[in-house]
Amino acid sequence: MQLPKYSIDKIKFGTDPGTYEKAVALYENDQVTGFKEELNGYFATVLGTKPYRVYVSNRYYDRGDCECYLGQSNVLCKHLIATAICAVMDGKKMSLEDKEIIIGPRCSGKLGELNKNDVALIKKSITAAMRYIKAYEGPSRTWFAYQGSLQEGCARLSKIVSSLPVSRQTASVIIDMLSRLDNRLCLAGVDDSDGTVGDFMMEVVIVLKEYAKLDMSCQKAFDGLKGKETCFGWELSLIE
Repeated sequence: MQLPKYSIDKIKFGTDPGTYEKAVALYENDQVTGFKEELNGYFATVLGTKPYRVYVSNRYYDRGDCECYLGQSNVLCKHLIATAICAVMDGKKMSLEDKEIIIGPRCSGKLGELNKNDVALIKKSITAAMRYIKAYEGPSRTWFAYQGSLQEGCARLSKIVSSLPVSRQTASVIIDMLSRLDNRLCLAGVDDSDGTVGDFMMEVVIVLKEYAKLDMSCQKAFDGLKGKETCFGWELSLIE
């Protein structure tokens, strides 16, 4: 079988946590049956409240068709996502990392610093995730796809933030990330009218406050924010 163009990370970060969790359960409980490759995608019968016939593209995990109520209402459903997971996994078991649900940024609670190579890798990962948080210049019909891109970028950044040990060093990395996001909102044409990026940033500020409680030296990383004006004042509570 030819594997799809998307990966398990692409599906996980681009799907809301509740739908992804349910889709993983369908796949792991062998409820994706009769799976086959055909034309430009994959067909399967997914066993839900009743059997649903599903088709998913081999290029886009969120494009296809499902007989369920949500699918017929053009809403991305767990049956379609489960079929996409089946296509990616090709019958293999999912790892714990594959199944991990990303629900916003969290403080790891672990004190420590990164070595130079790890810092470089983290910064590279942040830059890669930032590519999903981009300017909106498309027609109105692409609005929901654009919002999905912002959500995916924030989900990818959430995983990075949640994996970091607590230290002044990592606090500085996070503040740099917030400053870059702020520049995108203020200067780079990112349309965050639904608050996806702004809400994520405020959640990260809460993480930084937890850093300061666990390691007071993290407060030194906040000093560079003094005198700086941001889009909606996220820096003020860190300076206080």
